[in-house]
Amino acid sequence: MHISFLLHNAYGIGGTIRTTFTLAGTLAEHHDVEIVSVFRHREEPTMGAPAGVRLRHLVDLRRGSPGYEGEEPEYGRPARVFPRGDGRYRQYSRLTDARIAAHLRSLDADVVVGTRPGLNVHIVRQARRGPVRVGQEHLTLDSHGVRLRREIGHRYRLLDAVTTVTEADARAYRSRLRLPGVRIDAVPNGVPVPTVAPADSTGKWVVAAGRLTRVKRYDLLVRAFSQVVAARPDWRLRIHGSGDATGDEKAALRALVEECGLYNHVFLMGPADPLEAEWVKGSLAAVTSSREAFGMTIVEAMRCGVPVVATDCPHGPGEIIEHGVDGRLVPTGDVDAIGGALLGLIQDDELRRRTGQAALAASARFDPARIASRHEALFTDLARGHRGTLRDAVNRGGSAALSGAATVRDKTVDVIRKGRKA
Repeated sequence: MHISFLLHNAYGIGGTIRTTFTLAGTLAEHHDVEIVSVFRHREEPTMGAPAGVRLRHLVDLRRGSPGYEGEEPEYGRPARVFPRGDGRYRQYSRLTDARIAAHLRSLDADVVVGTRPGLNVHIVRQARRGPVRVGQEHLTLDSHGVRLRREIGHRYRLLDAVTTVTEADARAYRSRLRLPGVRIDAVPNGVPVPTVAPADSTGKWVVAAGRLTRVKRYDLLVRAFSQVVAARPDWRLRIHGSGDATGDEKAALRALVEECGLYNHVFLMGPADPLEAEWVKGSLAAVTSSREAFGMTIVEAMRCGVPVVATDCPHGPGEIIEHGVDGRLVPTGDVDAIGGALLGLIQDDELRRRTGQAALAASARFDPARIASRHEALFTDLARGHRGTLRDAVNRGGSAALSGAATVRDKTVDVIRKGRKA
């Protein structure tokens, strides 16, 4: 099977890039897989290209390279196809409209996979007949603005499938959008086996990781850790992650640490990649977000044998952690509950060890091979459905019916476009 992923920028850093690389690399063990990056702004992928996967780009933004296109007139003109509601809209242009269209119309693949809403829209509007069309949701339906949700509801009807990373988000897609005939499956992200030995539950560190943004609610974690320090001053907290462009959240957290008198107990460590070596230094991990599209850091910690105390926020933690078995779930925004859950595991060494072992065992379900097999089954079912539709058409009416079946999707696209213009 030839599988082609369409990615915003394979040369940057981010969760979607990491999970796409992991999935593509695992599928490439048995299939012909490529990643097509819309943009390229550096020589090599920062996160390392997956083995066995072809990687190419459509627009070259490497300054000083012979193929640099950042000053092309069409690059300065706003996009018409990429939807305005997608947060990356300003990076797209008439040049990307044309390049993506040329790529999709010439693509000889069995399956084409989009990795963000704007690219899924391109696939719907510009992909040639034939390939199975799959749109991935790496965030959540609720995280998108009204304008983009409207576009998704309008355009996604021409996809064969939408995959979400949680069942909760899959339910939102099924119940809130009218997508007749579109298969909607929840398939979580895969996380590779760590290259380091699991944590031994003896390190007196709580570890947290993720961008220093308001949604992560590290302020709650710092306040909760005051309760921990009051009972167990021998424990400390490390928070790994970079701040936003303004640095406001990092500054606010530093001020809060000083205010709480925790400057000897709470440390803002900056980014670390990979995080494996940092997880295993700790015996507990903490996630205090007000919302999570999935919860990659939860799975990463569990794969290192580190149990997680997490807020039971939408959408992912409750689908990853089995409360009381391999971690703890606490109410969102409850400082006392966070502090109490951390202390409950800190004060009981045997319970913490058992919970860590359970976390390690449970995390095996996120192994990339298992996740890739679920995608493979989905792609195979959809491809079989395509062939079945065409075969039935031939049986009913010969080659003319075959031609008609092959053009149903594109006629439907035309009907939707005309309806929108009207």
